[in-house]
Amino acid sequence: MSTESTIEDSIDKAATTVGSVWPIHSFVTANPLSGFEDLPFGEAVTQAADLLGGRGYPSPETFRAALDDGQIDPEILESELTERGYEADPETLLERMDAAADPETPDSDTERADHVLTKWLSAFLDEGHAQWSMPNREAGFYAAFREVAEHDGEIPDEGVVAALPETPTEAIEAVLEPYPESQWVPIFEEQLAALPGWAGFIKRRADDEDVWQSAHPITLAGYLAVRLSLLDGFGVDIEPSTGPDGAETDAADELAEAFLNAWEASYRTDVVESVAAESRSLAESEPSGRPDAQLVFCIDTRSELIRRHIEATGEYETHGYAGFFGIPMEYRGYDAEVAVDACPPILDPQHRITEIPADKDTQASHERWSNIREAASEVVKTLKENPATAFGFVENAGSGYGLALAARTLVPGRLYDLFDTADDAVPDDHEFCEQIVDHQHTYVGDLPVGLTHEEKVEYAATAFELMGWEEFSRLVVFVGHASETANNPYDSSLDCGACAGNPGGPNARALATICNDTEVKTALRERGFDIPDDTVFLAGEHNTTTDEIELYDGDVPESHAGELDQLRADLTVARENAAAERAESMGADGSTGVSETERRAADWAETRPEWGLAGNAGFVVGPRELTSDLDLDGRAFLHSYDWSTDPDGDALEAIFAGPVVVTQWINSQYYFSTVDNAVYGSGSKVTQNPVGNVGVYQGNGGDLMTGLPLQSLMARDDEPYHRPLRLSTVVHAPVQRVTDVLADCEEVTELLDNDWLSLTVVDPTQDHRAFRYEDGLEWTPASVRPDARQKVPNAPAAADD
Repeated sequence: MSTESTIEDSIDKAATTVGSVWPIHSFVTANPLSGFEDLPFGEAVTQAADLLGGRGYPSPETFRAALDDGQIDPEILESELTERGYEADPETLLERMDAAADPETPDSDTERADHVLTKWLSAFLDEGHAQWSMPNREAGFYAAFREVAEHDGEIPDEGVVAALPETPTEAIEAVLEPYPESQWVPIFEEQLAALPGWAGFIKRRADDEDVWQSAHPITLAGYLAVRLSLLDGFGVDIEPSTGPDGAETDAADELAEAFLNAWEASYRTDVVESVAAESRSLAESEPSGRPDAQLVFCIDTRSELIRRHIEATGEYETHGYAGFFGIPMEYRGYDAEVAVDACPPILDPQHRITEIPADKDTQASHERWSNIREAASEVVKTLKENPATAFGFVENAGSGYGLALAARTLVPGRLYDLFDTADDAVPDDHEFCEQIVDHQHTYVGDLPVGLTHEEKVEYAATAFELMGWEEFSRLVVFVGHASETANNPYDSSLDCGACAGNPGGPNARALATICNDTEVKTALRERGFDIPDDTVFLAGEHNTTTDEIELYDGDVPESHAGELDQLRADLTVARENAAAERAESMGADGSTGVSETERRAADWAETRPEWGLAGNAGFVVGPRELTSDLDLDGRAFLHSYDWSTDPDGDALEAIFAGPVVVTQWINSQYYFSTVDNAVYGSGSKVTQNPVGNVGVYQGNGGDLMTGLPLQSLMARDDEPYHRPLRLSTVVHAPVQRVTDVLADCEEVTELLDNDWLSLTVVDPTQDHRAFRYEDGLEWTPASVRPDARQKVPNAPAAADD
């Protein structure tokens, strides 16, 4: 094997330990330790701590607060501690637990190399924010750096960096010359982990080959070539460390693991017992009549709250389904500059969906208002950013600009009303545009524009199969979701994660259009879906900050006007009640719910516009009736599923392979951002600075921050709002069927075997008993205490024939 191939293979192997990082404008929540998921959780966090320097478990203070608040059952905690041989009381053990390792003092020469490297990385990787770009970007990062290096006075005139070779591989080879090949992978691992934000962003961009990568290519090899050359020039020793050691740290982690397991078991026990009780009631209940309307929401935890309040207003039935509504598409809105991926990051888009104007008069009104607004914004932007006019702009704009700033700060609620009125004057895209859903026999890049008839039928059928639908009301609404915030670099983190950090309305609209297709309906009936002639599908979008739901009702016939008016009225009531609950969760007066949520949406100084998915801890897969009478406190993902309509387990397998994996990503992002925000999160929004439209710094430079800000996780500086628990998944199905499905889902089974999440099955065929997954496809009756566990190998489902 050639040296070049060996270097490339070593880089690929080392890169598995670095988590992918998405740009801030399409923030995707992902497990920062995804490269360690093939290891048991405890071993993974130990290795990650050695490599990245981050904590792997909540602090003693966090556990103490959970105990004081009654979130940890004392008996469960005692069992976990006894199992590990600890007899002291919990407080004594918490005092013994090492809160944090002493931080290492950074090497000054390494910091100087980092400064130069990140300066040029931010210039090269900029996505349209900088006024002056790095020259020669089209040649790639290494070539562009090689060109500017001789003009940068901060770069030393010695070592490899003083005369960079022509290719990245040659530069890496020159730096690695004193080191044996056996050390190459550890060297690459440590150098990639030194700036995991930038390295993770480069890894993601190189893998995805997006429009920016095509125009300005960068590879991990090019990145490492520059980094290693700079370190060589500054005389930094890159010999890798020998790995983790220290028994005291291991003992502290073992204690933390016991407390964490007990905390998770306490939460899980409450949810499982409630679901099992509802399962028994469901078996004894009579079928209800045709609902007034059915609404399908994303499985997002924020949907749980609004669904409860909608169901309380009338005879409504709500369902949970992944928020991209099963259509892996690339989407470009009417006047959008670029297309976006509107599907989970574990999927590649398979279709290109675009919008075209259908109503010329409404289009003209939209463009007239949009052009006025865009022109005004461009003038202000130019005046502010041009050095020749900036001071004059401030002086001349003076009082008017100052009043605008004051309004945003002092009366954001009034400003929201003003903007809302102005937005009403500008028609939305969906009011005058049609989506190109039908197959056009053309391509944009490698993606076909639109969908074939067969594809449309398959996506609609898959949606109904996964949710277990057998009856359809007159109105069926697919509700995507998006957030609304001002001056928030993390606004996309509050949009739909299943749509890669983008609004879910376009996906909902695409599925509604598909389901309204006469030929699709006919094909669905032939496949056993009894869709009445009077069923109309429509789309909508849930604003998760204000809980307003906008319905896209342009295609609803006059015959359904009465139901539509009633639905709108009931959605208004549901919004008022949900907003009150949401406001209270943020420490505000619930009686001001709607106005408070609107204020938060418009206030540019609001660091906490909404909680997003903070608090997530559970995932319930089963009929809505299992949870409709439960207040899950906005902490559970909810996916509709009816085991009785899925005899082969195909729908359940799709849920495990998709939504379970994605929710585990989300849960892990929140977990690690909470347990060590400095390493796995992004610190306080107050001291963040956006860079290049791709991420944020803490302060004025350094590494890209990779996770969530403190304000998305903490109620106060010393009080976490998010409770850092690994995901507890509860499935309503025969345990044998779940076993069979898991046997074919190696990725999920590995996560379970390595304790990255837990799984409990409530089996309706075995007297609604609960079984907890242990490992190796074996189960334990959930009612058995931890100190009396007895494994049940592949517990049979007696009625699952």
